[in-house]
Amino acid sequence: MTKPNPFRYFKTSREIIRLAVMLYVRFPLSLRNVEGLLHERGIDVSHEAVRYRWHRFGPMFASEIPKRRIEGMKSSRWRWHLDEMFVKINGEQRYLWRAVDHEGEVLESFVTKTRDKKAALKFLKKAMRKHCCAEVFVTDLLRSYGAALKEIGTARRQESGRWLNNRAENSHLPFRRREREMLRFRRMRSLQKFAAVHASVYNHFNQERRLSTRTNFKLNRAAALAEWRGFGAA
Repeated sequence: MTKPNPFRYFKTSREIIRLAVMLYVRFPLSLRNVEGLLHERGIDVSHEAVRYRWHRFGPMFASEIPKRRIEGMKSSRWRWHLDEMFVKINGEQRYLWRAVDHEGEVLESFVTKTRDKKAALKFLKKAMRKHCCAEVFVTDLLRSYGAALKEIGTARRQESGRWLNNRAENSHLPFRRREREMLRFRRMRSLQKFAAVHASVYNHFNQERRLSTRTNFKLNRAAALAEWRGFGAA
């Protein structure tokens, strides 16, 4: 049975849809910024069309991004950095829990109303279902992590300290810049959806520029872009 074409009901070409979604998710641009950039290229698409296409195709493209190093993760050889962000939704404070590996790749994002032991436990279980268990969990001094890891039975793998978790703290910056351009979120569901898609797209295009030569960086960047252009192919 052939896979149905996800673009079959859209007059806009799939190349333009991929470009619009990439611009909106990858870069700190508003919907109207994306509309303006597309107009510069001679593409007449409204900002509402960009919004609809991001909601329709963003999760689909993100699900096709290869989960790099997943097989390695299951061998429990990896070091995870865990941290939570404060996010305002309609004036109410919510928490975005994020797990980052030792190379800066975002492993998991999870939104909760609280940051107690129960929330930390749900976050850790969700991450472990996908990536198995890490060798070391690096956290800040929040007690919820210790209580949750103790219940799971991995408390001895925890490392906590004031400056140990800078890897996770720095990984928040791209999302924070993106959040400001979106003028915050209105629902937890929207935050969870965007955080998951943004993490996948960020991982796909993050080439660790400082760790490679200019030549290798250009090759890796071109390969990532070529792979993106193949997402959603029928």
